[in-house]
Parts: sequence; C-alpha cells; structure tokens
Amino acid sequence: MNAVLALDTSTEQCSVALKVGDTLVTRAAVTPREHSQRILGFVQEVLDEQNITLADLDALVVGNGPGSFTGVRIGVSVAQGLAFSHTLPVIPVSTLTALAQQAIRQHDAKAVISAIDARMQEIYVAPFRNNNGMAEQLSPEQMAPLSDITELAWWSDVAATDAVKGAGTGWEAYGEALNPNQQVTVLEAVTLPLAEDMLRWALVNGKAVEAADLEPLYVRNEVAWKKLPGRE
Repeated sequence: MNAVLALDTSTEQCSVALKVGDTLVTRAAVTPREHSQRILGFVQEVLDEQNITLADLDALVVGNGPGSFTGVRIGVSVAQGLAFSHTLPVIPVSTLTALAQQAIRQHDAKAVISAIDARMQEIYVAPFRNNNGMAEQLSPEQMAPLSDITELAWWSDVAATDAVKGAGTGWEAYGEALNPNQQVTVLEAVTLPLAEDMLRWALVNGKAVEAADLEPLYVRNEVAWKKLPGRE
C-alpha cells in the first residue's frame, strides 16, 4: 500500500499519521476535550503536506480502543465515515498494542505490559513481546483491578524475558499498586498511544475490515455500540 492514513482519539491524545511511500508525516496533541474539533483538521494538514486527498489513500488505520468511551467513539466514527465515503478498507489497532509498539520503537523493549487507566480503580491491560520489532500480543485485552501485576495469569509468559517494561497511563497513575516489588521498569515517556505506531504495526500485522464492520474495543461488555444502518 502506497498511501495509508492512521488516526486515534481513544485517549487524551489526538494523533494522526500519514505514510506516502517512504515518507511519514504526523500530528499529535493532548486535547482530551477537543478531539472532535481537532481530528479532521489534523487529517487535512497531513494530506495537504503530501499534496494528496482522501481519494488517493489505499487504506485507513484507526485506534479502536480501549480508552475513553467518548474518545473511542469519535475515532471509530470518523474512520468509519471517511472509509465508507471513499470505499476504503479499515485496519483497527488496539491502543494497548500501539503503546507496546511505541515502547519497542523508542526503547527496543523486549517485553511490554501496556496499561491504560480505566478509572473506577481498574486498568485496561495486555502483555506483549518484541517479535522482530513488532508487538506480539500474549493475552487478550482485559480489565484488571489495582493489584500486583505479577498475580495475573499471563505474568509467567512475560517474565521469561529478562527486562519487562511498563507503558501507559495505568503505570503512571497506579504504579505503586501494580508494581510493588519493582519487577516492571516503567517507561515514563511512553504514556499515550500514537497513530504512527498503529500505522507501523498495521502495515505488517493488521487485518482490514469493511467500514460497516468496524467496531470499538471497549473491553467493558456493558457498553453498546450502534452500527451503521442495515447491520446486525
């Protein structure tokens, strides 16, 4: 694929990334209450910088959660609308995967536990390992209480790696509860996912869906999502 656009509004950070050939253009800003006003402007900026339009894209990548319910809805809805109007395939990427990919890109992390603050004394969490520079997920995304991360069932799989890194706002907010024995090295600079890491991961591992089949990844089961008309 020659031209691919990625966007994410799932957390406090609003970001986009556009890859055209070997050129990568990005925009990112922490604007937790302005995503709906900022995202399309960012999209237009990167398209203009590369002198292309949405019609020139081969695919879209979107962060589909978990994260802020409102933020996830905005990102998925925008991606769905753009993809539907231009008949583009969409590649959804988890925010937890994006955090792990960022830790690998910036720190060459060998094993990463991504954790996002889910409020209500819980986190969204998933473990990953570095597989030839790509984040490989070892267990599905889950909700977890604020307790020692080593008590989770998949810890032994991650701990087989010498140095386990922590990425995401969950570590920033609840590090003492999650990491009481300092068995995880928290990457303080890797707190929020970026669209550029979603794009990098998607181009290698992503699975495209049609716009009408794109769904948010909430993890909390009680949250409903309204699909496009005509979909079950």
